[in-house]
Amino acid sequence: MEQAQPRCVVNCVAYDREGRGRGITLDAISDVLDVDDGSFVWLGLVEPEDALLEKLQEEFCLHDLAIEDAKHAHQRPKIEAYGDSLFVVAYTAEAQAGGTIAFGETHAFLGKRYLVTIRHGASASYAEVRARAEREPALLALGPSYGLYAVLDSIVDNYLPVVESFRDALVALEKDIFAGEFKRRTIISLYELKRELVRLRLAAAPMQDILTQLTRVHAELVNEDVRPYFRDVLDHALRINESTDTMREMLTAAMGVNLSMVTIAQGEIVKKLAGWAALLAAPTLIASWYGMNFRHIPELQGRYSYYVLIGGVVVVVAVLYRYLRKVRWL
Repeated sequence: MEQAQPRCVVNCVAYDREGRGRGITLDAISDVLDVDDGSFVWLGLVEPEDALLEKLQEEFCLHDLAIEDAKHAHQRPKIEAYGDSLFVVAYTAEAQAGGTIAFGETHAFLGKRYLVTIRHGASASYAEVRARAEREPALLALGPSYGLYAVLDSIVDNYLPVVESFRDALVALEKDIFAGEFKRRTIISLYELKRELVRLRLAAAPMQDILTQLTRVHAELVNEDVRPYFRDVLDHALRINESTDTMREMLTAAMGVNLSMVTIAQGEIVKKLAGWAALLAAPTLIASWYGMNFRHIPELQGRYSYYVLIGGVVVVVAVLYRYLRKVRWL
């Protein structure tokens, strides 16, 4: 009777030298690796327990430090060589409702005849990636390094929808910036978008170093025919980093423009208030002269002094109003 696989095991497949796969149990891994026939094992896990990782350490002869890192998520993206194996940590990103980004991690162990992928947190299944690779058995026949390429290519490609969602959000916010009125929510949204963009850059930027090493070094583990595929993924990663850098600059400029627009609007309000204050100051000043309690005031006894005074006030205010309109203070 075939032994049931643990729940954290998504798939465990042995591929022969022709790239054809067959499912195997965890206990059968060592049997496959003992026979040097050009085959390799691709094992996919989701948040495995410590006991299973220790079992895999025995099956694949993995380094203690690499297993320790795999037990605890929240590692930084990196690639490290441990003897005849590589340990790769990559961040995954998925766009969520509300414009936020959910991040996860994928840990990968690459050996001469095995590939182990471990998913933590928000990360799409690699079942489709594996199925796509299996439709090209000639490429799978290149070995486990091609499987690693397929996984990293999927991770980098999943960054693109996130970048596009950021671009769409920025376009929508630009309309609010130039709407002509201050919205507190706009500046909050700009800050939140920039924060998520920085998180994405921290996830995507280290991929350049990982992919550069896979294209140039570790010749004993990376098939020479697979290196062009890693270079293609590296090109995509560079484009994503350039896009995030450009959008970060645009967000910084958008926040500056928003604050400038607010300052200009406040300045216009202050100018209008100052203009109306000047209009009120002229009649107030004239009226205050004739409100002083002096017995001998010029024109006090005149028959038309009151009307002359009113006319003078109207003329002064009219001239001042015309001037303030000309200089755009009203």
